[in-house]
Amino acid sequence: MPDPNPRRQRERSGFQLLHSPQTCATSRGGSGSQPTTSDETVVAGYKVVLRCLVEDPDDSSLQWSNPAQQTLYFGEKRALRDLRIQLENSTPNELTISIDNATLADEGEYTCSIFTMPVRTAKAIVTVLGIPQKPQISGYKEPLREGDMARLTCVTSGSKPAAQLWWQKGDIRLTSRDSEVSEDPNRKTFTVTSHVEFMVDKEDNGAEVTCTVDHASLQNSDKSTSQKIEVFYKPTAKIESFPNYPQEGQNLELRCAGQGNPIPQEFTWQKEGMDTLLSETQDNVLIFPNLNKSDSGVYICHATNIIGTTEARYNLAVNDASPMQRNGSTYHAVIGGVVAIVVFLLLILLIFLGHYLIRHKGTYLTHEAKGSDDAPDADTAIINAEGGQTGSDEKKEYFI
Repeated sequence: MPDPNPRRQRERSGFQLLHSPQTCATSRGGSGSQPTTSDETVVAGYKVVLRCLVEDPDDSSLQWSNPAQQTLYFGEKRALRDLRIQLENSTPNELTISIDNATLADEGEYTCSIFTMPVRTAKAIVTVLGIPQKPQISGYKEPLREGDMARLTCVTSGSKPAAQLWWQKGDIRLTSRDSEVSEDPNRKTFTVTSHVEFMVDKEDNGAEVTCTVDHASLQNSDKSTSQKIEVFYKPTAKIESFPNYPQEGQNLELRCAGQGNPIPQEFTWQKEGMDTLLSETQDNVLIFPNLNKSDSGVYICHATNIIGTTEARYNLAVNDASPMQRNGSTYHAVIGGVVAIVVFLLLILLIFLGHYLIRHKGTYLTHEAKGSDDAPDADTAIINAEGGQTGSDEKKEYFI
């Protein structure tokens, strides 16, 4: 059973020989001496094999003739001086020849004859496929602008039969207009032209548009050409703050990051509610050397390229702390309060301790003074200072 997939059928045949769906063409009559052949399809530049078979040759020779009815081989004998034509096999029942490096001029109806009475013949139609040239894309000259219409043209020539062209942008198949086909009568080949149109946006910047040729002669390989397109589009902008949570007294930078094609080179700054532009800028950076609450407000960055201008906004709130910062401040306040209480208690303790020491030191000096006044000598004074005064009194009571 023949393979229903013509591409696989061509794979089995290779470039040398491509069998057509018509497997056999026979002449009039049906005896055993009737030769049989088959139609063949070959790609230009490759070899085609023509085989003629007969069941009962009846001692007659087989002959192959070209479309011009020129004899190529009569049995084993070469009749035409074309070295591309070679004898593959010659027996009483078979005459097989080949034509190497087939050209479009080799296309036509070949005849196998057996010279019986009457002469019997069989026809074999050879079809030569013209290989299309690599397609050429035109129409793209310079970068497109967002919203422009891209118009591209693809041309391939040398195909036979006429090739098919299709377009693709990235992974997306594009719809093209009807192809234009023109024939070269001298070469018997065709030139095919295809046009495609589509509107571009910024997502198409850097995209590749591909034109591909589909033709039986190419078998599993396709010929294609790609055109990379560039699209200019309006920029986008975003403002970033350094540091992220500005506080009064800090230095602050607002940076305007711009993206686009081409990349924006001009940046201007403005505070909402003010008509004048701000001058404290360095390219795309707005600088605040010493923040104060009066700097709070909405700041606008304008980013510009050759396509247009876009703006980004940033709401600056000085000392507008985040929840994390508020928790940190509460924590520090509690720690500060505890430290203050501890210091206060230590201070009170020191005051009481100092008062106690001063009081006891005074009592000691008073007793020491009394003992020295009443004592006749130094030893008695010491004893009296340590409490000996009471003993003295008791002694006085004893003598009385």
